[in-house]
Amino acid sequence: MTITIYRGNQIGGCITQIESASGSKIQIDFGHNLPEGDKPAYDKYDNDEELKKLLDGVSDIYYTHYHGDHIGFESKVNALGVKQHIGELSLDMVRTLKRHMRKAPIFEENANKSLEAFTKFTTYTADKTEKVGKNKDIEITPYYVSHSAIDAHMFLIHCDGKYVLHTGDFRDHGYMGEGMVKVLQKLILPKHSIDVLITEGTMLSRSSEKVMSEKELMQKARAIFKQYKYAFVLQSSTDIDRLLSFYLATCPNRKDNKKWYGRIFVTDGYQQAQIRNANKLKGPYKTIRSANIWHKHEGMLYLMPKRGFTMLVRNSETFQKLIDEIVPMIDLEHTIFIFSQWHGYIDTEGKSKNQSAIDFIHRYPWHFMELHTSGHASKEALEEVCNLANPTTAIIPIHKDPDSDFRLLNIQQELKDRVYTESTEVEGIKIQINN
Repeated sequence: MTITIYRGNQIGGCITQIESASGSKIQIDFGHNLPEGDKPAYDKYDNDEELKKLLDGVSDIYYTHYHGDHIGFESKVNALGVKQHIGELSLDMVRTLKRHMRKAPIFEENANKSLEAFTKFTTYTADKTEKVGKNKDIEITPYYVSHSAIDAHMFLIHCDGKYVLHTGDFRDHGYMGEGMVKVLQKLILPKHSIDVLITEGTMLSRSSEKVMSEKELMQKARAIFKQYKYAFVLQSSTDIDRLLSFYLATCPNRKDNKKWYGRIFVTDGYQQAQIRNANKLKGPYKTIRSANIWHKHEGMLYLMPKRGFTMLVRNSETFQKLIDEIVPMIDLEHTIFIFSQWHGYIDTEGKSKNQSAIDFIHRYPWHFMELHTSGHASKEALEEVCNLANPTTAIIPIHKDPDSDFRLLNIQQELKDRVYTESTEVEGIKIQINN
């Protein structure tokens, strides 16, 4: 078996290729490089020849989730005849996103190409094993993990008698946060010994960031909403865990929002569509409800100033106009703007700063605060997973900054000795690191 890591020494755009001894090739994730601030993202695989070279002999791509740095070349991949697989709810989420994007002329053509590609996708089911590769000699089993993308998965891959666990992006502090450890303990480790662990390391270079649970974030938001009657929240519209946190903080008694007895939780049509996708899940996600301001419910603009509200916004001209309509009706002394995304986007000295986002959140003299927690595994979560999985042969870090060192984790010494960041061959497994 050969494991090839492309671009693992960066956050986003990482690609893992598994090749069997007989020549079957599959790939885990094929996303676009992340942009730096307001600049468009450069990616070598935008070049068709580079893309064809990468996918030569690849029969299947399995996507861990729907974030753009994990899925981003679907229309070009489709044209090459490579099969693409993703979770059913993830496909719903990304379809909804692309339908929304095509409303903007600048994105319309690419969005339509993506939607056409999605018609050829197949969906996988958690805990169900599939045989793939041109010789059907690679087995892959998806399992749920918690991430800032709902319906994220890790993969257990069986190839040439070896077991590879690819975690994808994960964390232990979301609403499904205990899932990773429970799945390992109950479904995987009693049956299989892990030979190779491929895992993300996003947070290793962000040790100064406080990692709170989504429940803790919700409780902080609830306290804030007792102090401020009106709140505008800028967060990712596809981060359903965060959406749920602000919903539960707004509507402790969930019947209140449905009948508008108390503080109102307000979204637009696109966010409402993503909520409907999430409602298909059992558990807390099924409880989210929202008043949709675009439908102009009777009395909505009257009730919002009267009852108080939590309104999800996006950095767009449309939302600026909507906020301009609402602001004259409310007292800005009792209004707060909450930024609930990674601080790097509004760090004026950082390479990832987004000036338009900075300008957007400072348009009015309201109170401002950041309230966010990461979608990625904390140092402690990485340590627990490494020690629990206890791979017999190798740990391969991906999705990390170049200076992040897994050997500094509090893991067993023998595991530190099995961390590989350069190409090697060990116990019959060829590891290629192409950063």
